[in-house]
Amino acid sequence: ERIPVRGTRKQTAAAMVASAFTIPHVTEFLTVDATRLMELRDRLRALPAAADLRLTPLAVVAKALCGVAVRSYPLMNASWDDAGEIVVKGYVNLGIATDTPTGLLVPNIKDADTLGILDLARELARLTDLARERKAAPADLTGGTITITNVGGFGVETGTPIINKPECAILATGLIAPRPWVVDGQLAVRELMTTSVSFDHRIVDGAYAAQFLAHLRDLLEDPALLSAF
Repeated sequence: ERIPVRGTRKQTAAAMVASAFTIPHVTEFLTVDATRLMELRDRLRALPAAADLRLTPLAVVAKALCGVAVRSYPLMNASWDDAGEIVVKGYVNLGIATDTPTGLLVPNIKDADTLGILDLARELARLTDLARERKAAPADLTGGTITITNVGGFGVETGTPIINKPECAILATGLIAPRPWVVDGQLAVRELMTTSVSFDHRIVDGAYAAQFLAHLRDLLEDPALLSAF
């Protein structure tokens, strides 16, 4: 059987090849105790303002990533310019990798760093729906500065995502599920999530990315900290 490659799938293939063979990818992994994150999600769902809102853990992750962690580690929100300069963005347009019937699309939430969790949830739902319905405008699909891909939505624990060129980094969030974990020296059942970040090694080194990922973990394990931002 021969399947013609055209349209979105052809464009995606070209972009993935260009990214994989022009950017020196490195991926790091970290397990997060997402128990408090899930508790916060449940509390937010009970708010009147969240009625009829598709509020997932990804909205909390998005807030921690673009509203807080990127402020402390701005090089993760940068790009490599062909002129040989690193361009650090003063804004965050958060890309959301979206599976559609015709292939992968990555719409992005403009100025995502200025939004709260509920507004991020609304934008996540709106843009992914537009992408799946083939109604996303060109402006929705361009100008991203950092991306999230939620492989956990497919029951997968983690992955090694390919960077959305010319961005520096892409974060993968895995399946959140109850597993054994040591808390204060005692074995307990906690909601765990494996995260990974692929990054451009020309822009940041492994230590910088590791510190970024550890900071993000701290925010997700104690999401009450997000209220300060």
